[in-house]
Amino acid sequence: MVIAVDFDGTIVEHRYPEIGPEIPFAIDTLKMLIADRHKVILWTVREGELLDQAVEWCRKRGVEFYAVNKDYPEEKKEYNNHFSRKIKAEVWIDDRNVGGLPDWGMMYSMIKEGKSFKDMIAEARKTSLLDHAAPKRKSWWKGK
Repeated sequence: MVIAVDFDGTIVEHRYPEIGPEIPFAIDTLKMLIADRHKVILWTVREGELLDQAVEWCRKRGVEFYAVNKDYPEEKKEYNNHFSRKIKAEVWIDDRNVGGLPDWGMMYSMIKEGKSFKDMIAEARKTSLLDHAAPKRKSWWKGK
């Protein structure tokens, strides 16, 4: 699967143009996705030196992206006639997602199990309702 991942606000906290602290479990999850043979693309607004800093920050932590701001590593800028850098991915991980950014553990489970966010919420609700028995009703006249 091709997975496009944003940097600022997704892998690290927003501190643009600086690099903020890592969002918990982002790097570990990216490593697992790569180990699972997904093609992970860094898809960010960063360019030039700021982009190089982000890529190097990830590389130092053991994350090597399949491609950066392009569909595949060999893609040449002169062959890319579009200016939006719209990546051809099956999944996008971005803090600007409607509803916000789920935690990285949930995102990994969604990708691994092929489930939507809606599926995960439904399962959580179902599990929590079934796992807990209703409290016994007390009789007001028995004082219990």
